[in-house]
Amino acid sequence: MATSLKSICVFCGSSVGARLEYAAAAADFGRLLAERGIRVVYGAGNVGLMGVLADAALAAGGEVIGVIPQMLVDRELAHRRITDLRIVTSMHERKALMAELSDAFVALPGGLGTYEELCEVLTWRQLEIHHKSVGCLNVCGYFDPLIRILDHAVHEGFLRAEQRGSFLSSDDAEELVSLLAKGATRAEGEFPLREII
Repeated sequence: MATSLKSICVFCGSSVGARLEYAAAAADFGRLLAERGIRVVYGAGNVGLMGVLADAALAAGGEVIGVIPQMLVDRELAHRRITDLRIVTSMHERKALMAELSDAFVALPGGLGTYEELCEVLTWRQLEIHHKSVGCLNVCGYFDPLIRILDHAVHEGFLRAEQRGSFLSSDDAEELVSLLAKGATRAEGEFPLREII
């Protein structure tokens, strides 16, 4: 199936989590993107779901770009076998470059870093810094609490319904990629994000 998406930025955990399903979903997602000819852009880690995702995409013949700050390279966390390893000076530069390189964003299960990255790109979309699709692969209902928080924010008047509607969610990877492709747009003049963020 052809898609307008050439690259997807994936946020996910640097651990594999408590359920075997998390790693299985990360591997399946990496393979799916490779099979669709969609480049993976991620945080360049070689551990946790990050490493599982990258290894699966590479094994399926996919292209993987990793962006990592030097301080994490120094801790020997960089994946050295990916297609393109980009080393930057800060976490801010990392996130801006990952965003520039991507047509859409997906969160897989993860911790504080994953939530922070996801919420930031949702905020950038709300502010119209970008117009790219943002979603999560809701493995085993992992993101159900976040979805309830967003719905609560709408109910309490802190988030507009259309802003809430820009956050896509599915427990099916193929469906999620299709939803992301339908909502993907690149507005003229929105790049480079590093000059905006």
